[in-house]
Amino acid sequence: MLYVPGSNPGMIADSMIYGADSIMFDLEDSISLKEKDTARHLVYEALKYLDFGNVELVCRVNGLDTPYGERDIEAMVAAGIHVIRLPKTETVQDVKAVEILIEQYENKYGLETGSVKMMAAVESALGIMNAHEIAHASNRLVGIAIGAEDYVTNLKTTRSASGIELIYARSQLLNAARSAGIAALDTVFSDVEDTANFENEVRLIKQLGFDGKSVINPRQIPIVHEIFTPTDEEITHAEAVIEAIKEAEEKGLGVISLRGKMIDKPIVDRAIRIIELTKASR
Repeated sequence: MLYVPGSNPGMIADSMIYGADSIMFDLEDSISLKEKDTARHLVYEALKYLDFGNVELVCRVNGLDTPYGERDIEAMVAAGIHVIRLPKTETVQDVKAVEILIEQYENKYGLETGSVKMMAAVESALGIMNAHEIAHASNRLVGIAIGAEDYVTNLKTTRSASGIELIYARSQLLNAARSAGIAALDTVFSDVEDTANFENEVRLIKQLGFDGKSVINPRQIPIVHEIFTPTDEEITHAEAVIEAIKEAEEKGLGVISLRGKMIDKPIVDRAIRIIELTKASR
């Protein structure tokens, strides 16, 4: 997911060329107060008139505790955004309040109810403690994400290269997402020049089970894709598992084996996941 400041027309216009799977236009933290209305208008016009292809389009709006939040939501719904990302989500009520407004503006602009999805960004200790309830708060939620900079500040610490201070929050958020059947997205790595530690962090969050990572620079996109793309060995094994299932079904066998090892449901599920990731990466 590539972050794009809503106030930068050049970055907005070029955002679809870098190969990101998702583009998130930001109207919140990266935008100064004097640019809020301009950024909203720029993103609205881009959504209405630019062709972004098959890329998922997300907008991080301002909170409803600001003068800009509701205006952001109306403009993004009217423009046809795919997903509205809630900032600094701490409670179920935060999700419900935005959901009510989205439905209101879907009705106003003649859109099908439920067509605009939501993503909740959790950025505080309270939000992490409520992650399970937040993840289950709305059928519109397609994902839940962690915002690390605000979170570690709330914890009264800073980010380290190892990310040890984020282990609990990442695990809590990931389990909340899985329990709700939605995506879990990791936070940005802000030092674009530190490629080695960025790679380490991407490998860590993939191993934990995250579905993807937010990035702030197009140079980071290929690294995420490379790490999340299954290896040839993984693909070959997954294909063999799927083939073994088909053969067993054709022969009416109750027990499925591959190279002398029994194949159970977790192995099948992992194989299906590998095949899905492979297709997505091509």
